[in-house]
Amino acid sequence: MKVVKQGRSELGVALLLLLLGAWAITDALRLPELQTRGPVGPKTVPVAVGILLVVTAVLLAVNILRGGRGEQEAGEDVDLEHGSDWKTLGLLVIAFVANILLIERLGWPVSGAVLFFGTTFALGGRHLIRNAIISVALSVGTWYLFNLGLGIALPVGILKGIL
Repeated sequence: MKVVKQGRSELGVALLLLLLGAWAITDALRLPELQTRGPVGPKTVPVAVGILLVVTAVLLAVNILRGGRGEQEAGEDVDLEHGSDWKTLGLLVIAFVANILLIERLGWPVSGAVLFFGTTFALGGRHLIRNAIISVALSVGTWYLFNLGLGIALPVGILKGIL
């Protein structure tokens, strides 16, 4: 096996992945045993993610030590001469802050709809009625998914008794 001296900094990424995976596994194993609604408990996903991180770290380290090199990004269709789109970023921040401020007062179905609609508007969606309908459907659907499917009670807020 030929070890290349140049480009060893990529081993730092492998080390970081290994540490994150080990942390995820040890942290998940310390979770208390809770009553579950099925075969998948609260430890399953974090342990699986941790194992995948460790496996990825090992495979990446082996690849690097064998001379594998990461390719430089070709840079999609991005014009590097233009600056950041601060308007879009600002609108996204407003949508997220609105969600944070509204979730306890109005509940997830309303604050989620504001978040989804604000995100689509910030990213260029101008079909306002269609986007509003989809946003409401997504927020109510995710509320039902979390509440009924996963047993995680998101705040219902002003729609209590309706949903």
